[in-house]
Amino acid sequence: MIRFENVTKVYPGNISVLRDVNLRIEPGEFVSFVGPSGAGKSTLLKLIYAEEVPTSGEVFFGDRAISSIKRRLLPYYRRNFGTVFQDFKLLSQRTVFENIAYALEIAGKTTAEIHEEVPQILDIVGLAEKSNTYPRQLSGGEQQRVSLARALIHRPSVLIADEPAGNLDPLSAQEIFRLLTEINNMGTTVLVATHNKSIVDGLKRRVVTIGNGTVVRDEREGKYVV
Repeated sequence: MIRFENVTKVYPGNISVLRDVNLRIEPGEFVSFVGPSGAGKSTLLKLIYAEEVPTSGEVFFGDRAISSIKRRLLPYYRRNFGTVFQDFKLLSQRTVFENIAYALEIAGKTTAEIHEEVPQILDIVGLAEKSNTYPRQLSGGEQQRVSLARALIHRPSVLIADEPAGNLDPLSAQEIFRLLTEINNMGTTVLVATHNKSIVDGLKRRVVTIGNGTVVRDEREGKYVV
């Protein structure tokens, strides 16, 4: 599904973040990208959904080189992905329902479609009863579940989560990763950048360790190794 071929990323100031990365991700995998801060995990994820472009090398989605996608078509390409971040990125003046509905409004969905689809997603993340609640009235774990619901609303083939439990207490973090595992079991490819060693070890899924901008370890059912 996703392939990196000799990918290098250098930021202005000659800051090398990724160096000659080769990587292959199959449909339906759950992959945790681990490693110290500054190792290149977030940049690697951004290259997949075209938030960044390689300095050299190529990233493929299916058989298509991402660099070949015209800029005006990038919004359509990005609908293949749902993204979740550490800081939730919720709209504070909108309810839980409205935060999720907003993504559908932008996509041109009808009111009837929105009122059918949003409750389904809220049920998946266990927040059906919080539909009319505002983000400030939710715990951190609940806010991240709203973010997760919003990321899933387009039924993406790939879910990308960059430190999704970074601001959460241990119990909330475990709940988020339990949901990510359930989503993966439904057939969605899940890619996570995280520092959470104990949770990664408990997943028994593929772990890719990034160090100094390169893949230093790749274990199909391994542990967090730095």
